Amino acid sequence: MKIKRIVANVETQDFTKAKHFYEEVLGLDQLMNMDFIATYGSHEKMETQISFLSEGGSGTPVPDLSIEVDDLDDALARIKEAGIPVEYGPANEPWDVRRFFVRDPFGKLVNILVHL
Repeated sequence: MKIKRIVANVETQDFTKAKHFYEEVLGLDQLMNMDFIATYGSHEKMETQISFLSEGGSGTPVPDLSIEVDDLDDALARIKEAGIPVEYGPANEPWDVRRFFVRDPFGKLVNILVHL
């Protein structure tokens, strides 16, 4: 058996918040929209991963989601333009990533990163 994909599910009654943060701010595409579910993603080929952490690294809390981007400065500018507070970073980490943490509209801690 091969795992084909892993999907993160976040409970909400307000899909407009998901649209604003994940589509308008972060630039994901809306892949599906039904009465009970809206799915955002990218048509980029991605690796399937699931991580288990005792802490978030560098003494940070464990993030709920990690999103790798190709341009961290652009992601940070979009976050700041949207008025979303940065909770950590941006920081260059000893494991060769640059990252920052924000909370999505549902309170999930999101680690936005780029590999150096």
